[in-house]
Amino acid sequence: MQSRKTATVVKHTGSHYLLTCLPEWKLFPAVLRGKIRLKGSSVTNPVAVGDKVVYEADSDMPAQENPAVILSVEPRKNYVIRKSANLSRQAHIIAANVDQAFIVATLDFPEVKLPFLDRILLTCEVYNVHPVIVLNKIDLFRDACKEQIEAFRHIYGSAGYEVLEVSALTGEGTDLLREKCDGAVSLFSGVSGVGKSSLIKALDPSLDLRIGEISEAHLQGRHTTTFYEMYRLASGGFIIDTPGIRGFGLVDIAPEEIALYFPEMLRVSEHCRFSPCTHTHEPGCAVKAAVEDGSISYERYSSYLGMLEEGRKYR
Repeated sequence: MQSRKTATVVKHTGSHYLLTCLPEWKLFPAVLRGKIRLKGSSVTNPVAVGDKVVYEADSDMPAQENPAVILSVEPRKNYVIRKSANLSRQAHIIAANVDQAFIVATLDFPEVKLPFLDRILLTCEVYNVHPVIVLNKIDLFRDACKEQIEAFRHIYGSAGYEVLEVSALTGEGTDLLREKCDGAVSLFSGVSGVGKSSLIKALDPSLDLRIGEISEAHLQGRHTTTFYEMYRLASGGFIIDTPGIRGFGLVDIAPEEIALYFPEMLRVSEHCRFSPCTHTHEPGCAVKAAVEDGSISYERYSSYLGMLEEGRKYR
């Protein structure tokens, strides 16, 4: 007799899924019944890792030859979503129902692109995901790039973001990161080559993750994570590993809303002379004044202007 239950998606490969009933870790296969379409959505993956789904199965532990059937997706508490290109009308959900997102970056090899990082942070703000910036490979840069590290910490610390300095190679900072992962579902994301999979491996050496190398010709990482997948950490908690991201287009954010998701701009915008204020040309703009006096970084403001221009261009 078939019974309907709920479970969490932990891996998605094409039309096949792995599910478990968190916090238990007993994986079983599942497939979709027909096509699940989310109302008003144009996402390429209506079922994402981290989703809670309703499924139907003939037994308590479905097998490969007789998998469970996913019937529907439960309402999400949050998610992280992106477009690969601004002209694209389709979007991809990176992960759903996460407690926090660790955005992994490096100062060099590959060099962190601040506008790219700011797009991920803004998306987390929009969709109610708590972001933490993880500056990896700190063992390579601490002595040679002290001023760059201080500048990076100032830009994002003054904006209100936590910045963790870690090294997957030496283990520096991984104890704190492991502690933050305990009891939570955590997303790990970043561009290819930042050492994301190596960092996850440092948190739990028993995990079987592929680790790639940097292409010296292009100073970019090669994709090593092929699928979105959740893992259970031996120390506690669950992490979602993602393929390296090279493009991060914003989804469903109107140009006039962008400033609301820059925390440092939101804090001072109530003092602008005009409301609403685009923070571009208006006299008496508190945000522009904060940029001029250095309390809002020029780099973050520049990212804002870029998003604003793109938002207007592709409406």
